Amino acid sequence: MQAMYEDLDLASRKLFEDVRGSLSTGQQLESAAAWQALAADLAQNSERWAALQQRYYQRHLELWTATVARADAAGSAAARPAPVAVPDHGDRRFQSPEWRELPFFDYLKQAYLLNSRWLTEVVEAARLDAPVKRKLRFFARQLVDAAAPANFPATNPDVLKLASETRGESLLRGLENLHDDRRKGRISTTDESAFEIGRNIAVTPGAVVYENELMQLIQYRPATDSVHARPLVMVPPCINKYYILDLQPENSFVRYAVAQGHTVFMVSWRNVSADMGSITWDQYLEQGVIRALEVARAICGVRQVNALGFCVGGTLLAAALAVLRAKRRSLAASVTYLTTMLDFSDAGDISVYIDEAYVSRREKDFAQGGVLHGSELALSFSSLRPNDLIWNYVVNNYLKGRKPQAFDLLYWNSDSTNLPGAMFVYYVRNTYLENNLRVPGRLTNCGVKVDLSKIRLPTFVLASREDHIAPWKSAYRTTQLVGGKIEFVLAASGHIAGVVNPPSQNRRHYWLNPALPPDPDAWLAGAREHPGSWWNRWSEWLAGYGGGSVAARPELGSARYPAIEPAPGRYVKQRCD
Repeated sequence: MQAMYEDLDLASRKLFEDVRGSLSTGQQLESAAAWQALAADLAQNSERWAALQQRYYQRHLELWTATVARADAAGSAAARPAPVAVPDHGDRRFQSPEWRELPFFDYLKQAYLLNSRWLTEVVEAARLDAPVKRKLRFFARQLVDAAAPANFPATNPDVLKLASETRGESLLRGLENLHDDRRKGRISTTDESAFEIGRNIAVTPGAVVYENELMQLIQYRPATDSVHARPLVMVPPCINKYYILDLQPENSFVRYAVAQGHTVFMVSWRNVSADMGSITWDQYLEQGVIRALEVARAICGVRQVNALGFCVGGTLLAAALAVLRAKRRSLAASVTYLTTMLDFSDAGDISVYIDEAYVSRREKDFAQGGVLHGSELALSFSSLRPNDLIWNYVVNNYLKGRKPQAFDLLYWNSDSTNLPGAMFVYYVRNTYLENNLRVPGRLTNCGVKVDLSKIRLPTFVLASREDHIAPWKSAYRTTQLVGGKIEFVLAASGHIAGVVNPPSQNRRHYWLNPALPPDPDAWLAGAREHPGSWWNRWSEWLAGYGGGSVAARPELGSARYPAIEPAPGRYVKQRCD
């Protein structure tokens, strides 16, 4: 048992180094530069620094005094001293009674909390430019969260207690879990054996009716006798698999749309291989988005379709619609954007990873092709919520030797995809770094100038209030960029849970305000809250652009585009482990 304990402790420390070292060389340099800027500011304002240091020194002295007094009073009826530092509301790391009742662990917990808050105050007190301070906040949070005593077996009473109760079995299972995850190259966040694409995930009936090297196009079987004449084409993010919109039957957005009488088509992006690294942004527009609109239109025999884009899929869709507008082609009757950014002025915490040095270096890396591995993107997004998506599972899987519970959304989250290097660097430079897409005529895509303001379509824009990937105020700016009649809806919860919210569950709420002032805060001040899911509101809105009712087509595809294979198709099953 002692040997297993030492192995697990070593492995835990190695994992700490792996996560810290997962930053690219440039990101580590950016981190070092940010800390150097902080040190320079503290040197110039030594009095403020000394006062902060003295205050926390005093609090640590109080903690030590209280701990010694508690030890001296052990076994007596003396009241336990009031804590000097308590966890924030909702912090689940220190819930067990041992963190309070055992003096050693109580001291560790409180000392850690004091040090964490000291570092946070140091960063917040620094007089630095906003971008540098944002980087400092981010890197300080990574350090603080990683260094928690709960993350190491020697300083987590729950881990020691469980190891004793199981006579070391929990440690052995933890080492086995760690070995399995290192082989996979990622931390398991769900019981992956509980799900299988095509068996209980992505099971809405349909068929692949078109494919090229970049995507497959799925047409879903109708569930109603009559359908809207215009089909609905969904463009999911290319950095994840499409089935976030078709999880299990009870929370499938695709199944819901089909049940509302829509003929739904879904783009299923390919998980690109090493020989596809030179595929460009323009090819994603032409061979992906525009081709999907054309095929759906041809199969249904209509002049226009309704289009929907989710996250990066929405960014691609907007660029494609601007290209079509410049070429005087009108393939879409309406457009829906779900948690999509077209204006990247404030792109949230993910922007700390993207600066000129990083983008220039990746442009050199991918100058001759190459693929951005899905694990790199996955870890970057997980680092935005490290306690929830990294350290929670380190403790549960490796230190306690447990298996994570089955959760379809986290299964999808772990099923990442590779991106062509050429497409990736074009995307990050012209959106996150330089914010060029929002500027009329700044970009040339598919041989024409891109101007989002010339997209004059009925538009439904959904944002999520707690979204840390596409901040809602950034998503709101779409209302100021595109033309046409616009409806903006703000959903509760985050980037995914705000979208995947079926009406049958009767959860959460959303806000509406028909006025669209330039300031998102002004919009929110005048918005009314509505209970339940936004799906029904969207369905009522989309029905107005359905183009009338026709009999449902019994066969999928057409003579020109026959069914190739049953949904969900081959592309979505390709993994990048």
